[in-house]
Amino acid sequence: MALIIRQSKIHSHGCYTTRPIRKGTRIIHYMGLPLTNDQADDLYDEFPNTYLFGLDGGKKIIDGYGVAAFINHSCQPNCETDQIRGKMWVIALRDIAAGEELTYDYNLYDGEDDAPCLCGSKKCRGSLYSASHLRKLAKKRAKAAVASQR
Repeated sequence: MALIIRQSKIHSHGCYTTRPIRKGTRIIHYMGLPLTNDQADDLYDEFPNTYLFGLDGGKKIIDGYGVAAFINHSCQPNCETDQIRGKMWVIALRDIAAGEELTYDYNLYDGEDDAPCLCGSKKCRGSLYSASHLRKLAKKRAKAAVASQR
């Protein structure tokens, strides 16, 4: 696959295709060093930007490197990720034109710090967190607000 890294309107640098990609194509394997959850927490405790990716429902973590680590988040992505035979793949959700930036929905599922989204899509939810995690955070914050008023 002909992919390049360059400046992104979404965030810092992004991954772009130089050729058209058909819907359903496995574009790139998201590679990374395996870590335990504790190792990942220790490694990135003070650093908010990571290239961590959860496998097996978050039971395994990889610390990503390479071209795939530059794929930015979007609330209206052109790609998705799927674990196939123990590897995380980035797969085209639709036909992608040459020159387009590749994106997938990060759907972050842990953490309480703000994770603002900069994708600019029409359906932007304003956060890198998944919609379900945002609902959990809202409930938790509402309970904390009620408790602080007592």
